[in-house]
Amino acid sequence: MPDPVVAIAYRSALEVISAVEPDVAEAIVGELESQRRQLKLIASENYASPAVLLAMGNWLSDKYAEGTPGHRFYAGCEMVDRIETLATDHAKALFGAEHAYVQPHSGIDANLVAYWAILAHRVEQPVLDEAGVRHVNDLDSASWDQLRNELHSQRMMGMALDAGGHLTHGFRPNISGKLFDQASYGVDPTSGLLDYDAIAAQAREFCPLVLVAGYSAYPRNPNFATLAEIAHDVGATLMVDMAHFAGLVAGKVLAGDLDPVGHADVVTSTTHKSLRGPRGGLVLCNEEYAPYVDKGCPMVLGGPLPHVMAAKAIALSEARQPSFASYAAQIVGNARALADGLLRRGARLVTGGTDNHLVLMDVATSFGLTGRQAEAALLDAGVVTNRNTVPGDANGAWYTSGIRLGTPALTTLGFGPGELDEVADVIVEALRFTTPATSAAKAKYEIDPRVAQACRGRCADLLAHHRLYPEIEL
Repeated sequence: MPDPVVAIAYRSALEVISAVEPDVAEAIVGELESQRRQLKLIASENYASPAVLLAMGNWLSDKYAEGTPGHRFYAGCEMVDRIETLATDHAKALFGAEHAYVQPHSGIDANLVAYWAILAHRVEQPVLDEAGVRHVNDLDSASWDQLRNELHSQRMMGMALDAGGHLTHGFRPNISGKLFDQASYGVDPTSGLLDYDAIAAQAREFCPLVLVAGYSAYPRNPNFATLAEIAHDVGATLMVDMAHFAGLVAGKVLAGDLDPVGHADVVTSTTHKSLRGPRGGLVLCNEEYAPYVDKGCPMVLGGPLPHVMAAKAIALSEARQPSFASYAAQIVGNARALADGLLRRGARLVTGGTDNHLVLMDVATSFGLTGRQAEAALLDAGVVTNRNTVPGDANGAWYTSGIRLGTPALTTLGFGPGELDEVADVIVEALRFTTPATSAAKAKYEIDPRVAQACRGRCADLLAHHRLYPEIEL
């Protein structure tokens, strides 16, 4: 039965919003209705709890709090200090980290804080020490110009985009690519797996200051102990972006050499993917980097978002409960069931399967479609996905040859392996009856409307047994 307290809270909030701008209230309700009628298989999305969502809608948003707990640039931050300290304590305990910084507004902000913390420690601090000063403002003009040149002439190695990497790992369209001289490491062209010997050889030749690990579309689990050895052998700092798989680390599904904390010098994450929290980021690090990470504001960030940090504290507290470990394990079990179902029905998967929360399907090879066509056809069929490149993608980053599928959201709804197998059947059925509109088309497509309607009906039946936010009736 719906929880009357939660239902009343949301109905009341919508009444207040509607009195000022009814279109916004209607769009909020419309978004809930949309999410309730579609199977969400976007690997980077999830469903936060009502408590997490409610924590973001309050007067904490009114407070400026630049700085860190106990060291703010504004007065009156006692409650913000309390909330931020609570969130950082939860993060340290959850991940076993020496230090946590929960102010980043997003994953890119977390990565920028990490990059600049590494640069400040590895490049800037030695210059200050040599000059015998404590602050960059104390450098003379010539020394400052030299430092600026050194900061902007450092090298980074990160995973190639078509191998499963991310734009924020040093690619030219992103600020990280404009900041660093970047080189990409890929995967074995046959297996699609990371080749650690090749990465080590490339690192020895390229000599990066920063080796970035982590992924947004790699369906296997990197060995972070091996990557740490590669980084340290060439004097590089290992930074791991675990935005996608932080929930699996929190749930202890990924442990030992598969857990980046303790192997990497700096670890970044979002809080809204498999971690199931609010949209935002965080940085974990060892004590060596802690003073530099804590300068994220004003180094990179503006004022923190206290209302979002409150929601992070709740999500991190939720992730410390025993039930979250079961949830994380089920994410992986469901992903394997989805992958097995697709393989049995003839689809080609990058690396031949999955060990984590995501599946990368080659729709060009499997169905003669681009990723963009498959993404749109699946939306017609009631399945929300996103197109993604595959290794050596001939269709480029816009049209792509792949579809990325993830199970965190459906696992939150309570789906199990049997239902994920049926989801695989829906996906294959929809794509088998989809064709390019013309032989040269990369965006336009045609799907049999009867098949699309039947697939939507099957999705509705599945979702009827696992209603999103059942405690909320508007």
